[in-house]
Amino acid sequence: MECGLFSYLPGFGHNKPFCLAPGMGLNSFFAVVVAQIVTITGASYVASFQAALIIILAEGIVFLILTILNIREKIVEAIPYGVRMGIAPAIGLMLLNIGVGSNAGVFDTEGNPFYVMRDFFGALTASSAQTTMNTAYAPMVLTVITMFVGLFAIVFFAHRKVKGAVILGMLVASVLYWAGQAIFLGTNPFESLATASWLPAFGDMVNLTLFKFNFAGFLELGWFTVITLIITFCMIDMFDTIGTLVGTASRAGMLDAEGKMPQMKEALLSDSVGTVVGACTGTSTVTTFVESAAGVEAGGRTGLTALTCGIVFLLCMFIGPIAAIIPSAATSAALIYVGVLMLQGLRNVDMDKFDEVVPVALMLIAMPISGSIGHAIGIGLITFSIINLITGEANKKYWLTYVLSIIFLIKFFLVA
Repeated sequence: MECGLFSYLPGFGHNKPFCLAPGMGLNSFFAVVVAQIVTITGASYVASFQAALIIILAEGIVFLILTILNIREKIVEAIPYGVRMGIAPAIGLMLLNIGVGSNAGVFDTEGNPFYVMRDFFGALTASSAQTTMNTAYAPMVLTVITMFVGLFAIVFFAHRKVKGAVILGMLVASVLYWAGQAIFLGTNPFESLATASWLPAFGDMVNLTLFKFNFAGFLELGWFTVITLIITFCMIDMFDTIGTLVGTASRAGMLDAEGKMPQMKEALLSDSVGTVVGACTGTSTVTTFVESAAGVEAGGRTGLTALTCGIVFLLCMFIGPIAAIIPSAATSAALIYVGVLMLQGLRNVDMDKFDEVVPVALMLIAMPISGSIGHAIGIGLITFSIINLITGEANKKYWLTYVLSIIFLIKFFLVA
């Protein structure tokens, strides 16, 4: 429900095709924080979750103030043009990494995600190959074939200028997968619908998360821990949001000649408000999520895209079981396609300038490996600053870039 309501903010607030939802990387960090609170305070997971929500609320309030004072917008402008132009391609590689990795739904015997092409082309050890052949080889092959068929279907429809090419390609992939399940695996792809629950757990939300803040558990953490966690969440969220906005806007042709996005303040204000409201409703940090790029690639250029996304999010509260039968291989095809298109942004990077190409190259590898847009941007800023210093090209106009680089260094080595 929160995702649906939050996506109305950019739709009505600044007429941009950006959708809001709890950040997946931040979700993981939030889960770690909840576990740490359990260890520190000895409280239950529910009480620790409610204590952690106060940290999210504080982060949202800090961001709201920084946005109103135009400080966050100044931070966006502190990212050098070359580094800014490398954000979209780096996000593209991250989407590719997700598409052929964790999202594809192929796992080893220990439950770890495998890169589907590695398995598909036979790069398995002799010992694991036998196990895979007996238990998961057929589903694995079906998954990989579905993914590639979906990708080629999207490319075909896009080449023909068919509207909704991504959705149509995913539909083709889904039908293929369902048919393969029925014919080759002997399973009914729609069996889960018979026993599915079609009503959202509103009762649990009201009883456990809606304005349920555990201030006692929060205070037990100690002020140093609390401040450290708030700063860490702020750093990750700030640059994740900035990276997604700049990267997606770049692909949509919304940046001006200096690489700036009009109405950036309004866009940043939307995720600030979303984070504050999300904390009150039991949701971790709300941010502009990278899958917004799929809507942009489908032709979305206005707030109507965000509004549509919000409506579909709300519908998914009741049609979740239907969404669940869409195979992950079909969504992987969409992620790979969008990722490839975002790589085209590399044409805007000056390959003859070391202070552009080296930071961008490191961002390209850091983003898919770390899974964090913010961390990759931090590495890009640090690299840019060091290269400028050692080559004697340091300039006063980049003073905020150098300050951000120092903050990232402190974060990486002292608050990891």
